[in-house]
Amino acid sequence: MLKVGLTGGIGCGKSTVSRLFSKLGVPIIDADEISHQLVQAGQPALQTIKNTFGSEVLLENGELNRAYLKKNIFENSVTKQQLETILHPLVFQEISRQLHSFCAAYCIVSIPLLFETHAESLVNRILVVNCDVETQIERVKQRDDLSLERIQAIMATQVSSAFRQNHADDILDNSKNNTVLAEQVKKLHNFYLSLSPC
Repeated sequence: MLKVGLTGGIGCGKSTVSRLFSKLGVPIIDADEISHQLVQAGQPALQTIKNTFGSEVLLENGELNRAYLKKNIFENSVTKQQLETILHPLVFQEISRQLHSFCAAYCIVSIPLLFETHAESLVNRILVVNCDVETQIERVKQRDDLSLERIQAIMATQVSSAFRQNHADDILDNSKNNTVLAEQVKKLHNFYLSLSPC
């Protein structure tokens, strides 16, 4: 099965692209969704996070205090590294499990930090979703209600747009409207079907 790694900077529209491929019947494996599932109440990873960072990382109902953890991650690179050490191996383990659980002509593996986590070897091709910086910032502001400073801090932890484009097999421009994006996805869908060994 052809494995296409989907990545892009924050606010570039990876989720939108995943939904468009999904509508075409393409299986999607999403690293963000997996990491969300791993930290649900009662999951072993959540207990490890509590043991590492203290009970402040949990809300009264036993769920992860995401706001608290996010704030600490962006203020402390050691905390960020500790969290990644706990979660990343588990995420990649689950991606690998899912890759072996279905058969299709090709699948999309959405890994926002594909280059940053050196996960290129998991996939056969890399698809980068790109848009201009102003659009990126505006989308994140609207979606996550973050300050410009916080958004820029997040972007600074990610590889540059130029790096992504230089290491991509395919690039989707998501600066325009969703109709244009859907057309681009349809073309890529047909292209990936033609490349598929299945």
